[in-house]
Amino acid sequence: MIDISVKNLTKFFVIGENLLEGLSFEVQEGECVAILGRNGCGKTTLFNILTGQMDYDDGEVYVNPHKKLGLISQIPRFPEGYTVEDVLRSAFLPLMRIKAKMEELEKAMSQGADAAQLAEYDNLSNRFQSGGGYDMDVQVDKVCNGLGITQEQRVQAFDSLSGGEKTRVNLARLLLEETDILLLDEPTNHLDLRSVEWLEGYINSFKGTVLTISHDRFFLDRVADRVVEIVDGHGEFYSGNYSFYIEEKQTRFNQQLKQYEQEQAKLKQLGYTVERMKGWGINNRTLYRRAMSIQHRMERIKKTEKPKTEKTMKATFGEKEFSGDTVFSLKGVGKSFGDRKLFSDVELTVEGGERIALLGDNGTGKSTFIKCLLGEENCEGKIRFGPTVKWGYLPQIIHFEHPNRSLYDTMLYEKNCTPQMARDRLGAFLFQGEDVFKSVGNLSGGEQSRLRLCMLMDEKINLLILDEPTNHLDIASREWVEAAIEEFEGVLLFVSHDRYFIEKFAERIWLLEDGGIRDFKCGYSKYRSIIEHEAAMKVPVTAVPREKKEKPKGGTKDGEKLVRRLEREIEKQEKVVAELETAIDAAAADYQELARLLEEKAAAEEKLMDLMEQWETAGEQIGL
Repeated sequence: MIDISVKNLTKFFVIGENLLEGLSFEVQEGECVAILGRNGCGKTTLFNILTGQMDYDDGEVYVNPHKKLGLISQIPRFPEGYTVEDVLRSAFLPLMRIKAKMEELEKAMSQGADAAQLAEYDNLSNRFQSGGGYDMDVQVDKVCNGLGITQEQRVQAFDSLSGGEKTRVNLARLLLEETDILLLDEPTNHLDLRSVEWLEGYINSFKGTVLTISHDRFFLDRVADRVVEIVDGHGEFYSGNYSFYIEEKQTRFNQQLKQYEQEQAKLKQLGYTVERMKGWGINNRTLYRRAMSIQHRMERIKKTEKPKTEKTMKATFGEKEFSGDTVFSLKGVGKSFGDRKLFSDVELTVEGGERIALLGDNGTGKSTFIKCLLGEENCEGKIRFGPTVKWGYLPQIIHFEHPNRSLYDTMLYEKNCTPQMARDRLGAFLFQGEDVFKSVGNLSGGEQSRLRLCMLMDEKINLLILDEPTNHLDIASREWVEAAIEEFEGVLLFVSHDRYFIEKFAERIWLLEDGGIRDFKCGYSKYRSIIEHEAAMKVPVTAVPREKKEKPKGGTKDGEKLVRRLEREIEKQEKVVAELETAIDAAAADYQELARLLEEKAAAEEKLMDLMEQWETAGEQIGL
């Protein structure tokens, strides 16, 4: 069954310049399709058209009318005073209305109830139960735990949250709704690694249809069944995940280039033949007609377009020579905000050439740690840098002191360079033509990061510190940043939630958790295996077995048989409960199935308790 169909979709904002032109694709029920393309190619516009928020100029758009569609792009407005908990509970609005009616009836019936009230209450109660009303708390807790929404945040006013926190809460609300088709626009932005991994598991177990825009290559590899890339307004299709897309795209490029070169060689040869035959045909009409016939055949040949190579930024970090062994060291470093301690007693030493990833959940203090290191925040302990160390820093939130200045003027004033040097440097970062006269305050997040990198790369440094360097960048820009970093031979310290980036560069991991920093002198893959092994080794606390009493002489063989039979039944029932717990985790995205499994688990646990009581009674009778 087709859930989404787009045929010859055209959308323009400037007459004569189409953003989307003849875009066509279909999404089958249950698929997860990734929408890729450079920033500004029309991905978010496509989502707005699918949800009806934006009209289009030509073509056909179909979204299954019998299914509920949810978009995590723009954050809806909620009434003033709404807490995070209120926003989350709005996912269950129909159930909340039923609950309110039930509470009104309960008050009315407290002084006595007639048959009509009892019948209505019974009907409402059945609807509330069948809709999963008694499992609302379980579902909310499960999604909040997965996305790292704490109990403290749940009582906060929604309007008081940051943009990233609002996005996370809105994603949780969308996942709690009974949505059949999910449109996810950069869903991993503002999520830490733990939350992204949870979201991947949720999407993989989700039985509905997913259309996602994302620049997170690791995420796309884990969830995408197919890729649709928007190029020059139309779609290119790839029947696999991101890794398949990369290989297939290169294969297609090579094939098209080879075919183009062969055609050009053939046309060149035919052209040479035509010119010679025309010359010979001045006095020979037969040769001239043959020459013209070949020329007409050349014109009818369907020519292959020369494949386009994407513009790439050409720049490298300026490097300053480093002498000595220690780049910087920390002794007894700590930071607190009032009673809240982020980290304490940090002891670390960094030597030349190291590449370090600073990881940790959101809110643990990674950016604060970087600011302490650079002296932007006061902290306890001692931080010492080597005498020849010069650092460059790209913060997570880009700030320009003069946002009204153009890119061109910003380079002239802040980098003290000539007009031609400013043009050349901006051009290397794909700021060309009239773009250089845009004010920096009007740039997108990705463009601001690109401009700050442009300014940073001009400096001679030997310590590069990056806080979320790939945020707001499309995949092509991320690959360019990675290429520039690969050429850099100094020390690299970075904070990132981009697992592809971490895997590529980290040779040492600092994990900020529980008020300290754990130092793993290994890459990301080995670090993950260590963390997973530690989690598996955590043995759950079990009840201390009771001491066996000496069996009295009055014990009977029948009683012993009963005890052994009950023990076998208890063992079987424990397996039933364990299997149901596994099934409940797997059914996190199917709320109807989850409700059924929770009821089964409650019945299974009740039966287990009954068997335990029978076993205890039988054991006492034979003196166990």
